[in-house]
Amino acid sequence: MLRQEAASLSSSPRWTPSRRDAPPCGRTLASASRPSTEGAMADRSSSSSSPAPASAPGSSFGNKRSYATHRAASSFPVGTSSSSARDTTYPHTFRTPLSAGNPQRSGHKSWTPQVGYSATSSAVSAHAPSVIVAVVEGRGLARGEIGMASIDLKSPQIMLSQFADNTTYAKAITKLHALSPLEIIMSNTACVMGNSTKLFTLITENFKNVNFTTVQRKYFNETKGLEYIEQLCIAEFNSVLMEVQSRYYCLAAAAALLKYVEFIQNSVYAPKSLKIYFQGSEQTAMIDSSSAQTLELLVNNQDYRSNHTLFGVLNYTKTAGGSRRLRSNILEPLVDVETISMRLDCVQELLQDEELFFGLQSVISRFLDTEQLLSVLVQIPKQDTVNAAESKITNLIYLKHTLELVEPLKVTLKNCSTPLLRAYYGSLEDHRFGLILDKIKTVINDDARYMKGCLNMRTQKCYAVRSNISEFLDIARRTYTEIVDDIAGMIAQLAEKYSLPLRTSFSSSRGFFIQMATDCAALSSDQLPSEFIKISKVKNSYSFTSADLIKMNERCQESLREIYHMTYMIVCKLLSEIYEHIHCLYKLSDTVSMLDMLLSFAHACTLSDYVRPEFTDTLAIKQGWHPILEKISAEKPVANNTYITEGSNVLIITGPNMSGKSTYLKQIALCQIMAQIGSYVPAEYASFRIAAQIFTRISTDDDIETNSSTFMKEMKEIAYILHNANDKSLILIDELGRGTNTEEGIGISYAVCEHLLSIKAFTLFTTHFLELCHIDALYLNVENMHFEVQHVKNTSRNKDAILYTYKLSRGLTEEKNYGLKAAEASSLPPSIVLDAREITTQITRQILQNQRSSPEMDRQRAVYHLATRLVQAARNSQLEPDRLRTYLSNLKKKYEGDFPRAVDLPEKTEE
Repeated sequence: MLRQEAASLSSSPRWTPSRRDAPPCGRTLASASRPSTEGAMADRSSSSSSPAPASAPGSSFGNKRSYATHRAASSFPVGTSSSSARDTTYPHTFRTPLSAGNPQRSGHKSWTPQVGYSATSSAVSAHAPSVIVAVVEGRGLARGEIGMASIDLKSPQIMLSQFADNTTYAKAITKLHALSPLEIIMSNTACVMGNSTKLFTLITENFKNVNFTTVQRKYFNETKGLEYIEQLCIAEFNSVLMEVQSRYYCLAAAAALLKYVEFIQNSVYAPKSLKIYFQGSEQTAMIDSSSAQTLELLVNNQDYRSNHTLFGVLNYTKTAGGSRRLRSNILEPLVDVETISMRLDCVQELLQDEELFFGLQSVISRFLDTEQLLSVLVQIPKQDTVNAAESKITNLIYLKHTLELVEPLKVTLKNCSTPLLRAYYGSLEDHRFGLILDKIKTVINDDARYMKGCLNMRTQKCYAVRSNISEFLDIARRTYTEIVDDIAGMIAQLAEKYSLPLRTSFSSSRGFFIQMATDCAALSSDQLPSEFIKISKVKNSYSFTSADLIKMNERCQESLREIYHMTYMIVCKLLSEIYEHIHCLYKLSDTVSMLDMLLSFAHACTLSDYVRPEFTDTLAIKQGWHPILEKISAEKPVANNTYITEGSNVLIITGPNMSGKSTYLKQIALCQIMAQIGSYVPAEYASFRIAAQIFTRISTDDDIETNSSTFMKEMKEIAYILHNANDKSLILIDELGRGTNTEEGIGISYAVCEHLLSIKAFTLFTTHFLELCHIDALYLNVENMHFEVQHVKNTSRNKDAILYTYKLSRGLTEEKNYGLKAAEASSLPPSIVLDAREITTQITRQILQNQRSSPEMDRQRAVYHLATRLVQAARNSQLEPDRLRTYLSNLKKKYEGDFPRAVDLPEKTEE
């Protein structure tokens, strides 16, 4: 069916719509406009009642010229940006790559990966947005049920997801941020003029630089989506059908996505060629985009080009696939302890076996971008062009190069002991790797290989196919060789004729040209012979050509096109024979990218004293430090301890400005993420509780675009946390309530703390409101901590100065009026500082109340802490009996030391 569609499409001219072709939101279909009260089943019936034929000759895909002429009757309208048609209630543009043909209408790039993509892209270009996502939401009773399908144009994998979201659509927004999409496709019914859905509004607000395309609702067809999956999914992953056959919304999204991608790519995917898998939102931890930005996971907030980020700390990958996998893992850490432990076992073995580490690193570094290579190989162009032919030949050479690395990789992994590395070794024993390579070698020369340099690769492509397979190809290659020899001979004659040091050079844009290295100051371009044209000067060399050389280049190009065309025919026949076996490359791609990431983790460990984390129900870090700060600073950062349990799940941290509070919060979150992706962490000892969500409220900036003040932005972020946090969350809040007056700030902070205490989330809360610290008198699961400072004499100014130790200690800070001290250090006029100190003293005297806990409260707190330690020991202790007995004895002594007067309190008796 797909080949028939390809034939029908290739016979019609390519259409480039203008802005007038479609309004920002396509017309609402009768089948898609049923009353929302009909519920989920109504939504299903509406999307499945009008399946779109794959290659209907009258459809927009069958006749694009007809589409442009008869927009109103089109079957695939695409919303585009339009200043005349766009309603004022829609601040965002809706673009389509189909408008790329006219640069005046859109700056969007057209995608034809079968032409322009190369499997040799660098890790930097690997992170350029290349993901297209289709999103659909249920209607009526199914509102809040989100279906999502995404495909990376650099990787032939489709990820399906369906989940129930709340009114904030936190899961959907977070998922989209993790995917970093180039374009988002939604139904035109989601943006009916003046009545957009909340999901559509939130997505357009959060993804201002992403292109939006709206298509008719009938293309979100779950029946068609299931047919696509059955037709395109490779056999190894067809178990996905069992997972998604009743998940109607992700199937509907998949149908619209694949139809749209085939249209814009001008190619179809070969049957049984895609890896399709389902990923639920519960399989990874959720990190919202604001937290990712605050924590500098991928981008440095001061300089976006800087690698002073968590990704920069851990990224020692050698392949683009490994780099992409690391990025996605940082944004979506694992939550399954068993999977994390298997990764940690691998990292440990790599650290212990130096030969394995360097051997793997050597082999992995020679791999090209396997995922991108696969993406090109499994696409069937709808039109045979020179560029398509050249790309297919190039990528077949890349495939041969990749398959030749399988055996060295197997040899390196042969003696591994950890289960995950053994599993990867087993996946490489697939006989299909050898089968494909043997078939390729029957057609492709043994010495055809990937080489750097455009002329080298051009030569490799010309002579890739063995001799005597095609007589016409052999003749064309002899002709090409003669032309190249003639060019070299002509340039040699010119050099002899004019007694100049000329040499033959080549570039992909100019073809063959003449280059002369000389002192350009001594020889001006006017002194060159008149037959040399198109003269350019670069440093101490001239580049130019001649009329005869241009003609010979044209002959060379014509000969080259013949070679590529005939080679392409042979390559296509070869690919058709190996298509049924090519799916083993998905295993190879996964293996290479995962090994690359694990090697990167091990490499990072060798540069610093990281430790293997444990996973319990406690967050306990001994002498942990900030990994990014270590990369920036010349010396190792100050290390601190952290201890949070279910019995003491809220830490309130105080201390002067610049004492290290915000850095400490970020440090905890970064260590948590590193542990959950399978990396070692910067500490002497580390134990973590798996965090299902990581929330931060650290930024103090306002937002001009949304007209939000500092305080309003604070409230929005806190509201988001309170709506989505649960008992498995890690929450970091830095100085809440600073954007309003003191009384209101304390009240809001107090209320937020009480709510977080009730849901048992692990919370670290820094504040300057010392009144908030007294909440520990009411709640036993609150711990007060502070950052210490020292006072030293500044002899030059004859004043006291503050020395920051960056050490965390128990209890409230004893520093008073440290804001005034900071103001004084900033050269504020002394009279202003003096007046401020007097006023502060008067206000403090009026409002300060002595809130000391009673002896009974101290006793209850000591008992509570003892009980939580005993429960924790019973759950997690792996100590031997003698050591456990010692530990319990020390607990008893600590309890007696914490509250020596407990025995003197009168006992209460029941009557």
